[in-house]
Amino acid sequence: MLNYNELKPGKYFILDDHPYLVMEFHFLRMQQRKPVAQTKIKNLITGKTLEKTFQQTDKFEEADIKTKPIKYLYNNKGEFWFCPEKNPSARFKLEESLIENNGDLMKQNSIVDALVFSHKGKEEIIGVNLPVKIELKVIEAPPSTKGNTAQGGNKQVKLETGAMINAPLFINEGDIISINTQNREYVERSEKGL
Repeated sequence: MLNYNELKPGKYFILDDHPYLVMEFHFLRMQQRKPVAQTKIKNLITGKTLEKTFQQTDKFEEADIKTKPIKYLYNNKGEFWFCPEKNPSARFKLEESLIENNGDLMKQNSIVDALVFSHKGKEEIIGVNLPVKIELKVIEAPPSTKGNTAQGGNKQVKLETGAMINAPLFINEGDIISINTQNREYVERSEKGL
């Protein structure tokens, strides 16, 4: 069991049978009152974020959340299909809400981490984490114009997965670039196209 003062950022716990992730934690001690913990927590099933205050008497069960590798197969009309890493015949689909906003950065047959919540004898996938940095090929890039730095020296390029991101002006079709999946930003050019 977790005490209220153990709800530090990054900690998983169960509240009302739902897994939550602690995003922010502030310990408050006011005169003549008992100390409290002010938190910002995210429901890992619904994705909703809320602010909640906990008292000294509050105790919580730590959420049993593990990661397991799964293979992304394809996307069809908002349904994302996966399979266990080593068993392509056992296909299953996940809703777009579990992928959050990174569905268009997943490349077919790439390995991602499924967040698995175990509770009361059941296991449920509650989210998908992509690697922090991925490499994708640029399939469309407008030509660069010399002196075109009014937009901060960036242009919109289309990646092999269909995602559109901002990249520097020197990026061309055929280049392979690294993307940070947490902020969806260009990191570097990994390989120059032909």
